[in-house]
Amino acid sequence: MSALPLLQLPGGAELIIVLVVLVIGLAILVGSILATYWVYKDATRRGDDNAIIWTVLTALGFFIGLIPGLIVVAVYALVVRK
Repeated sequence: MSALPLLQLPGGAELIIVLVVLVIGLAILVGSILATYWVYKDATRRGDDNAIIWTVLTALGFFIGLIPGLIVVAVYALVVRK
């Protein structure tokens, strides 16, 4: 008897792949929302007049993709720390 009875179903392996992709996508979505929220809260806490601009840039970066969003967060961290 197999440890994964789902694999014995027709299309079971494909279903597992789809579920893994959905879980990873959801984790990326939640992470991008949390990063955008962090940028906004950090910028407002520091009294930055451009907090909304940084927030929009971060959201747009993550909308384009994971790497551009992470680049925007990194640039924000480098610019603000000066």
